[in-house]
Amino acid sequence: MADSIEDRAKSKQVGALRGLLPFVRPYRSMVILAMMALVLTASVSLIMPLAVRQVVDAFGSGDLSLLDTYFGAALGVALLLAIGTGVRYYFVTRLGERVVADIRRALFDRSVGMSPAYFEKLMTGEVLSRITTDTTLILSVIGSSVSVALRNVLVLAGGLVLLAVTSWKLTGLVLLVVPAIIIPIVVLGRRLRALGRENQDWIANSSGKASEALSAVQTVQAYTHEDRTRDDFGQITEKSFESARKRIGTRAAMTMIVIFLAFSGVVGVLWMGARDVQSGAMSAGALVQFLIYAVMVAGAVGALSEIWGELQRAAGATERLVEMLQAVDTVQDPAASKPLVRPVRGEISFDDVVFHYPSRPGHRALNGISLTVLPGETVALVGPSGAGKSTILQLLMRFYDPQSGAIRLDGTDLRDMGRADFRSVMALVPQDPMIFAASARENIRYGRPEASDAEVEAAAAAAAAHDFIADLPEAYDTYLGERGVMLSGGQKQRIAIARAILRDARVMLLDEATSALDAESERLVQLAVEKLGHGRTLLVVAHRLATVKKADRIVVFDQGRIVATGTHDALVAEGGLYARLAQLQFMQ
Repeated sequence: MADSIEDRAKSKQVGALRGLLPFVRPYRSMVILAMMALVLTASVSLIMPLAVRQVVDAFGSGDLSLLDTYFGAALGVALLLAIGTGVRYYFVTRLGERVVADIRRALFDRSVGMSPAYFEKLMTGEVLSRITTDTTLILSVIGSSVSVALRNVLVLAGGLVLLAVTSWKLTGLVLLVVPAIIIPIVVLGRRLRALGRENQDWIANSSGKASEALSAVQTVQAYTHEDRTRDDFGQITEKSFESARKRIGTRAAMTMIVIFLAFSGVVGVLWMGARDVQSGAMSAGALVQFLIYAVMVAGAVGALSEIWGELQRAAGATERLVEMLQAVDTVQDPAASKPLVRPVRGEISFDDVVFHYPSRPGHRALNGISLTVLPGETVALVGPSGAGKSTILQLLMRFYDPQSGAIRLDGTDLRDMGRADFRSVMALVPQDPMIFAASARENIRYGRPEASDAEVEAAAAAAAAHDFIADLPEAYDTYLGERGVMLSGGQKQRIAIARAILRDARVMLLDEATSALDAESERLVQLAVEKLGHGRTLLVVAHRLATVKKADRIVVFDQGRIVATGTHDALVAEGGLYARLAQLQFMQ
């Protein structure tokens, strides 16, 4: 993980926050209202010391006739400050929540449409960390830090002007301290920015590890790796903490230095001002006014130094989010897609296809594959593990694109069509079926959301799933848990098959769809699949040859190539790889 952190581009400047502008622009009116309230509160804050000066000088002169007026004006100023602060908080906080909600939605929309190649290099847990942890940082910046920073900038600028108006000599002394304050902000700010980005990367890695371990908790426990998994997670968590400790220490040091220098300047100025009051060079009220402005300016500088660290950290988070939003997918729809000709016949052709997975560029998963599946034909793909059978289905769904060659549906290259267009006429039953954290009914209805309850139950019956679903505590309305934790492997497969049957697609793709079924359930599902295959193009990947004996054609794969094609009987008579596989399975 350390290498991956070092290899990542570090945030160069707070300007990276400009990446948030596309999300803020739609809410210009909210920004304007917040800015108006911000300017009001900053202006009112700067007026307060003027009123205090008048009160102090009135006491000093013994003229108390205007005290009621001054105190009444002070109450009016306080009311304006309260209203402005409330309005600013409302609009700024609302803006932050709205923008972050839009960012989270954009990130999820982007992620859910990315091809599997994208997730070969980025763990799902890290994606979730960016959607949650990084956006939480953005929320704190938009909903608080930026507003507070702008207010303090206005107070700082206005305060410096009014300091000069009150006493240019004392203001000159204050300005001598400013360079000493800026230097640690710049120097330590760079260090803080790098540490903030590193800390976020470790948090994302921690989230990824936790997600991976929890999703495979049964495997972890079965191999008694609980302690090892805890240690691995603990090490990453400690590295994340160590990174955070360095960031916190750096920020604390910067804050201490800046505040000490700022208030040391205030003390020095107060000492000089007190001597001027004694000599009659300025009034006590003017000194109090100057002192308040000096404290306000020092406080603004201290607040800005603290907020600067937040902005640095948020800049790193913004870079990560923008990087994710701008990631280029290796599989994309064409700019001008060809429509899928309907009605769909279901003819599939692979023309000299060569493919390797992005994570294994040196290994050809498919090597010069040419295959045509006729409309309505049932074709079984068999062969040893890793021979390329499932890869055929992956490419047919266009989860990946081949490095060379073409894959066509009804004569049209898949790359020339919109993926949603041709996928709408396909149904896939993967080897490891996904069961959602929903009811059995909703899991099956995922195949066709508008299907009626009767159609859902008919699909379940066809997939030999109706009986076990009816025995569940709430039948079809039973909650199945995350990834179908309440079901056996065979039950999950039957739910997935029912989902595919309900989709009523022209092209059916079954990847080891009966591998987890018992003999009786397999027989029932085979009958359902045979019925399903009538009038549809059916591709079946199978290791258990008994399930494909009745296929119209069997295609034998080995090391990414097609080594034989024919019916079961013809291939057995021919000898070769299929005959050996059949002998191993049927002659035991």
